[in-house]
Amino acid sequence: MTLSLFNEPSAQEIAPGVWWLRAFALPTLTSLQDGVNEVLAAAPWRQMQTPGGQTMAVSMSNCGPLGWVSDRAGYRYQTHDPLTGRPWPPMPQTLANLACLAAEQSGYVQFKPDACLINRYLPGTRLSLHQDRDEQDFSQPIVSVSLGLPAVFLLGGMARSDKTFRLPLSHGDVLVWGGPARLRFHGVMPVAEGDHPALGRMRINLTFRKAA
Repeated sequence: MTLSLFNEPSAQEIAPGVWWLRAFALPTLTSLQDGVNEVLAAAPWRQMQTPGGQTMAVSMSNCGPLGWVSDRAGYRYQTHDPLTGRPWPPMPQTLANLACLAAEQSGYVQFKPDACLINRYLPGTRLSLHQDRDEQDFSQPIVSVSLGLPAVFLLGGMARSDKTFRLPLSHGDVLVWGGPARLRFHGVMPVAEGDHPALGRMRINLTFRKAA
């Protein structure tokens, strides 16, 4: 099912606890991109392994006190980049401010992210349905910022087999989910071929979480 919100407000609760803030990040786009580039200079893209030994299609990096990692030992958050042995780069203030403002706009006024997972999707890359369950406090929301190529976000239910809604996310859109929706399954359909004027042949997703 594709959810259409044409001619409706730019910020709307599309399901209990799920807010779609269209074009919300556009006013701070330049500083966001500068912040991402700063992080990547210290913690470059890498493709992690699943616990089963497969290489993930999505390239990743992290910033903030904690970073999400995956390897043969499992999924977890840790304070140090496994590639460099150094702490993850600090979360740029522009990124943190955007996440907090989006959360507040969606009714989550106490959100203080300590982890930002940065994902890079090339054309054809997808993310299978999953739940974000590695965090310690499920009372805190997830804030997801889309940059670059458009993507279709899949929003499911509390079981993997539940029907999914398709949300066409564009450059600058922010999706926030928490409360009754915090553990909903979600994913991303394969990114279509394209060339975005700001980021070229890629989609970048910033996912802010309170991990500890």
